[in-house]
This record gives sequence, C-alpha cells and structure tokens, in this order.
Amino acid sequence: MNLKSVNLTMLVDFYELTMAHGYFENGMEEQIAYFDMFFRRVPDEGGFAIMAGLEQLIEYLKHLEFTDEDIEYLRSKQLFSEGFLTYLKNFKFACDIYAIPEGTPIFPNEPILTVRGPIIQAQFIETMILLSINHQSLIATKSNRIVRAANGRPVLELGARRAQGADGAILGARAAYIGGCKGTACTISDRDFNVPALGTMAHSWVQTFDSEYEAFKKYAELYPENCTLLVDTYNTLKSGVPNAIKVFKEILIPKGYKPGAIRIDSGDAAYLSKKARKLLDEAGLHETKIVISNSLDEYIIKDLLIQNAPIDSFGVGERLITSKTEPVFGGVYKIVAVEKEGQMIPKIKISNNIEKITNPGSKQVYRLYDRDTKKAIADVITLAHEKIDDTKPYTIFDPEHTWKRKEITNFIARPLLAPIFLNGEFVYTSPTLEEIVTYSKEQIEMLWEEVLRFEKPHRYYVDLSKELWTLKTELLEKYSK
Repeated sequence: MNLKSVNLTMLVDFYELTMAHGYFENGMEEQIAYFDMFFRRVPDEGGFAIMAGLEQLIEYLKHLEFTDEDIEYLRSKQLFSEGFLTYLKNFKFACDIYAIPEGTPIFPNEPILTVRGPIIQAQFIETMILLSINHQSLIATKSNRIVRAANGRPVLELGARRAQGADGAILGARAAYIGGCKGTACTISDRDFNVPALGTMAHSWVQTFDSEYEAFKKYAELYPENCTLLVDTYNTLKSGVPNAIKVFKEILIPKGYKPGAIRIDSGDAAYLSKKARKLLDEAGLHETKIVISNSLDEYIIKDLLIQNAPIDSFGVGERLITSKTEPVFGGVYKIVAVEKEGQMIPKIKISNNIEKITNPGSKQVYRLYDRDTKKAIADVITLAHEKIDDTKPYTIFDPEHTWKRKEITNFIARPLLAPIFLNGEFVYTSPTLEEIVTYSKEQIEMLWEEVLRFEKPHRYYVDLSKELWTLKTELLEKYSK
C-alpha cells in the first residue's frame, strides 16, 4: 500500500494526544526520551519470529504532518490549548530511530526498534510503530512456519478474501513473501510490492460451462503455458482428474506444452492426492504437479507429508493471512530513559510478573556467530556505548540464573540495530523486497535446527551484558526499598 498518498498522522491512540498536550502544558515538549519496542513471546510457542513492517513505518514517518483538517478536528474536541495546536501545526519530526532490518530472526525481550527524541514525538509515534511491526512480523513468522513445514515445496498465499481488511490482505501478502511464500493471490500486492501474483480458476469457472471437460479445454487453450485445472468441482477421481488428463493429452501435449498441474481444494488431501497421482502416472503424465489448498496450516501440511502424500505445492489462505492459531503479535513500546541536563537517566518498569520488568537505558543488540559453523550462538543486549570485541573471549550468562555462564571464543559479533532516522532525517538505504527475502532465508539458515522445531524448540539465548545487568539490578534494588 502506498502510504505516500494517505496521511495517517491521526492513526494514533487518543491518549498519545492527551499525554502530548500534558507534556506541552508542563513545558516538557523538548524533553528527550528513549523508548524500546520489543515482544515477550514468540507466537505459536515457536523458537523465533521474523522482523517485518519497517518499510511501511518509514513511509509513515517520512510523511508525518498535521493537516488543517487534523487541527480543526482536535480543536473541536475542546481539550487542547491553542498553543498546543500551533505546536502540532508546525510539527517537524526530529527523532533518532534504530531498528533491526526486515527479515531478521528476532527473539523475545530484545529491542527490535529504539527511539530517541522529544517526548511528545517519541510518544506520539507509538501506535503506528506497534501497528506496522506487530502485524507484518506476525504474518511473516506464521508464513515461515508454514513454508518450513512444506519442506521445500512452494507455498502460495491465498488469503485475501479472509484477511482482516484491505491492509491485512495487501501488507499481509508482502509479509508472507518475506516469510518465504512464493507468491500471492492478491494482485495489488504484485503491482505495489512485486510479490508475484498467481492464480488459475475457481469452481464457478467449471460450473459456468456445459461440462467440466469444456471448462478445462477452454482454459487450457487460453493459458497453455500455466495450466492448473481445479478437479474437485464434481467428483475428483471419477471426473475431475480424468477430464484433466484428457485435456492435457488432447490440447497441451500435441502443441508442445507441458501438462501443467491439477488442484484439489476439498476432501481428504492425503487420500485424493495419492489416488490422483496414480491416475496421472498411469496416463504417462509423470510431470504433472498436484497442488493442494483448503484450510491448511503448518500442522496439517506436516501431517500430509508424514503420510507421504505426493503433493508438489500448497495454497494456504485464512490460517496464514490471519495467523489463525495465534492472531496477535505482542509487541510493546516502553520508555527506557530520559535526558536531564544532557545526561541520560535510565528508567525501569517493575512488575510482580518477572517477564514484564523492562531493561533500562539506551541499548544495542549484538548477535554472536560461530566463525566456523556460521551459526548464531546467542544475542547480547548491551548499553548503546558498549562494544563487543570479537577478537577476545567473551562470557555470556543467564540474566536470571547468573551462575549459568559460557565463554565464547572464535566468534563474530554483529550489531543488529541500524540507524533509520537521525534527528528526523532518513539515513537508511531500504533494501528491495527481493533482497529482504534472500537475506531472511540466509539468516534463518544460521539458526540451529533445534531452534527451528515446531514443538518445544530450544530457547535461543538472549543475554544482557555485565554493564546492563548491573544497571538493571541497581535500579531494581533502588525501587524495591
């Protein structure tokens, strides 16, 4: 979706405005604050998530401005002072934003995006940060689970008609492509993002003609190079597959075209695909592919392959585009520091729920890779000024059970948070979608297989540096007295 043509400045939780007004009236509009976005758990109890949605956030921030219509609306609420409305009218984005690049595997509790800037601005953009990153990270993560379950067989995203609104379909298709899907049924996502649009026919096409054979024949004559026939409108094995075989032999093969594929969209996919494969092979159509759709997800696909179903590709719709098994990515946005008289004052949120205690201060995330295997060993959250020297041994430790330690040697340390905006100026070179897809595949291959498991995956280490752990401990002690 082209956000350049849509002003989404007012797509904001209303309390961002009431807080902004409060900051302004208390003379705090230039107060510098630091915020982190992070998430606490991977959807579906998976081993990792995938960062996505950054490009749409960038477009939003590039065009962040309050129109006359926005100002008049806010004036009509009779809540905001004229001085504050003038401040908004003259608004100029001036924050620093760092983010982990799209396509990167990400893990709970590490900052995936950080903001430093005037408190009004840093607070105001919370809604769109969470909306953009949460949605696409959710769909990219779910898609990748489905793609990995398919074990090398292509997966197509077919969920537009079941998506939650236009953005859910359009940006969901983009995220699914980042997650590894080979294409989408959503045409506009091809136009706007170059996600390959693919599709053949619906049952209505077959029903419109006088016979199933005629419907197949007309379609094959129109699209001989990409002919996939939907064979389950009437009876998959008694009419659908036989009529497809007949059309392949009478129309495509004599003209030198390959006998494309059949698609099965209902019934027992394992049973029907095995029987269909037998019919196709007996007809000499060994190259004809079998495509399966109909309410699939990673668990069903995995079971089908365990049953040795001879399926060549999968079309996945509603359970992908809505991430049906867990339709929420729980990213949160928390203040971690403020500046006073040029000095950073770290802030911490304390809770009786240990997992909700935040990590204070401005931070960086390092990923440590084994130099020999190229596999990721652990992530370490550091304070922003810290550098991990990968020419020397480095000790990581469990932040909660500090006796659990490991000395890392022969490793590469790579900082993950990259500058996106500095003082409001865009400084990042956005990769193409194809580059993101390639990068994501490479990065996932750097994870150990134990982290990729669907059931009870190995918990990837996300540790704190000694300096950050000490700061957090001191603040906990200070505020618990």
